[in-house]
Amino acid sequence: MNEPILTIEERSAINTGRWFSGLSPSLRHDIFRCAYVRRYQDGELITARGELAQEWIACAKGAVRVSSTTISGRQITLTYVEPGIWFGDVAMFDGDRRTHDVYAHGDSTLLCVARADFNKILSQHAELYEALLRLHARRIRQLYGLVEDLNTLPLRARLAKQLLHLVRSYGVPSLSNGAEMRIGLQLAQEELAQLLGASRQRVNQELKTMEREEAIRIEPGGLVVRDREALMRIAASSP
Repeated sequence: MNEPILTIEERSAINTGRWFSGLSPSLRHDIFRCAYVRRYQDGELITARGELAQEWIACAKGAVRVSSTTISGRQITLTYVEPGIWFGDVAMFDGDRRTHDVYAHGDSTLLCVARADFNKILSQHAELYEALLRLHARRIRQLYGLVEDLNTLPLRARLAKQLLHLVRSYGVPSLSNGAEMRIGLQLAQEELAQLLGASRQRVNQELKTMEREEAIRIEPGGLVVRDREALMRIAASSP
């Protein structure tokens, strides 16, 4: 379903995004001027693997799940895109097809820029080339960090780092205790395990250990971080 404008909260999510907030006012204005809004319900397909890229996209509300499908047909979650993050620009640059399936995770709002407008903005703002280079460099650093963690850190430390990332991106104060933070992104343990390249059983064991240590609390609706410093100590631990 399409809506003509963003809500105040959705626009704020875009404006306060780490990358977008660093652009010049004139470039941000031109991006907003060309952009349009798309709204999706939980589980709706946004873009499919193999499609030609027609839009540059930012998440303004909810989350976007990026996934791949194995030869056996099992769907694997690779990452989640939170509000304020732009994606899809690589395929816009090289003209190749989308490499993954993208779904709405929860009711989500996207801000989209059509290919023709994206190219027009590039031609008018050399600044955008440099900004996208910085964005891609950051992504590469993050990717190398993930690969390094996968090969050097135990699952316990990787899980703690992932929980810290999720609470930074989706944390909301717990209603029962303002000092605690609930992870607002609804993730099944299988989905969390996929992000870590581990089995659901092993992740469940580590979560229960962290709960006994009072670093987190497992609830039917998700996870609550009780002690962020404890998670930071776990994340910094070595094998």
